[in-house]
Amino acid sequence: MPEGHTLHRLADLHQLRYAGNPVGVSSPQGRFTASAALVDGRVLERAEALGKHLLHVYGPDLVVHVHLGLYGRFSDDELPVTPPVGLVRMRMVGPTHFADLRGPTACELLTDAEVDALRARIGPDPLRADADPELAWARVSRSRAPIGVLLMDQSVISGVGNVYRAEVLFRQGLHPLVQGVRITREQWDAIWADLVVLMEDGVRVGRIDTVRPEDLPEATGRPPREDRHGGEVYVYRRTGQPCLLCGTPVLTRELASRNLYWCPVCQAE
Repeated sequence: MPEGHTLHRLADLHQLRYAGNPVGVSSPQGRFTASAALVDGRVLERAEALGKHLLHVYGPDLVVHVHLGLYGRFSDDELPVTPPVGLVRMRMVGPTHFADLRGPTACELLTDAEVDALRARIGPDPLRADADPELAWARVSRSRAPIGVLLMDQSVISGVGNVYRAEVLFRQGLHPLVQGVRITREQWDAIWADLVVLMEDGVRVGRIDTVRPEDLPEATGRPPREDRHGGEVYVYRRTGQPCLLCGTPVLTRELASRNLYWCPVCQAE
């Protein structure tokens, strides 16, 4: 599932290419036809991301909400438009580009009240200037759930997925099974600050890189990572491979139906 930086990159792209202009909105697949007709031809006021949610604001009570889920994706191409390929849930046509949305978990039209309800039920997003880490800390500090679960709970903190979860805990030397109530305020502040840096870098470069300069292949002489996800990471999807810092094999186990990765030495309980 795309992590928060991907949705913020999409929001930035759509803001650049479509916002401030009338946008043609349709549903070649047919599943979004009625809602598309209500915003078709309206000016897109802004595009923004809330964690893993994308919002296209066309006016009061006219907000298109997209959640990509596991299989959703946008394609974006220059005009002229071409015939839809596959099951296109929503097509947007702007002055210079058009975008097709396929396979989302959600593509729906929300009222302002429904958007407010969405904002209320998800945690602060490290990529938003209006995020309040105190809200996440209040939930973490009272919980006996493992920090590895809490970081993936979108009602605690939004936008963090499996990669950022594994990597920020490694960078902070925290075992993923440590309970939230055992996390100190200093540790939480370090987690939040690190997520802001890592995720902002993800928005900038379009991939997740979490390895510090002194541990990169060009600094250590090790081979670069070969993985379809790209990016240099410490533990994510490196099961059985030596830790980049201590050489201990990286461990994995399932936690809350997701694979968890950590170094048993660098992240000792």
